[in-house]
Amino acid sequence: MSAHHSDPFDDLPPPNTKRWVIRRKAEVVAAVRKGVISLDEACRRYTLSIEEFLSWQRLIDSHGLAGLRVTRLQDYREVDRPR
Repeated sequence: MSAHHSDPFDDLPPPNTKRWVIRRKAEVVAAVRKGVISLDEACRRYTLSIEEFLSWQRLIDSHGLAGLRVTRLQDYREVDRPR
């Protein structure tokens, strides 16, 4: 057995990640784009919806890593209608 065997998932956040800091979101998006992990695998591994993953990807494309600072509440605020 080689001690240099590296698991491609070693660079990914752990499967039990609950606190999604910007860097972790970016690592998952980059891994899917590079083909290290499929979109379906990433969603299963992290219990994400495809919509949530795609929103991270869109935010990175539109605003760079700073776009990932947006919270879920801010994401949806624009669709809330005043009563």
